[in-house]
Amino acid sequence: MKWFRKLYDWMLSWGDSRWGGVALFLFAFAESSFFPIPPDVLLIALCLGAAARSFRYAAICLTGSVVGALLGYAIGFFLWHNTAGEPTALAQFFYAHVFSVESFHQVEELYNQWDFWIIFTAGFTPLPYKLFTISGGVFHIDIPMFVIASFVSRGLRFFLISWLIWRFGAPIKGFIDKYFNLIAILFTVLLIGSFVLVAKVL
Repeated sequence: MKWFRKLYDWMLSWGDSRWGGVALFLFAFAESSFFPIPPDVLLIALCLGAAARSFRYAAICLTGSVVGALLGYAIGFFLWHNTAGEPTALAQFFYAHVFSVESFHQVEELYNQWDFWIIFTAGFTPLPYKLFTISGGVFHIDIPMFVIASFVSRGLRFFLISWLIWRFGAPIKGFIDKYFNLIAILFTVLLIGSFVLVAKVL
């Protein structure tokens, strides 16, 4: 995994560049369809370096991520199958290097059951967001719902991280690194669970 560490360090190096905001947009854009490292890494570095700009960086990250999600959707919608209905070379590449065939097809059943909430969950928690953006296009998920769910979930994630750094500064970084994903999962489970409970009661 040395290549992954080098990629991680290279991504972090943009935190000291005057082009950090542009890099953040591009990493967030790419992570929504193929890039392996979440943009949170650079978002945290930039917010620590300029806490007063934390919410600006969150907005940049959100914009890049949602635009990138639309690219992922388009890949799935237009480029995943050929005219014979078979996986294209691009799809085969993703299956070999980005996510498995099994996980991809499991998502279809999740979409059938949860619709909005599966995009929300993928956007807010550490689930591989790109798997859900591309499969959303393949399975022709309603695109306004897809965009809204992406915008809400990614916005909550990035603005919460930025707020924590703006409010508490550098000492909160260790907490974010160690516990943020767990808290995000618990929050999502409780949120979805409460809606399911209300729906059953009503």
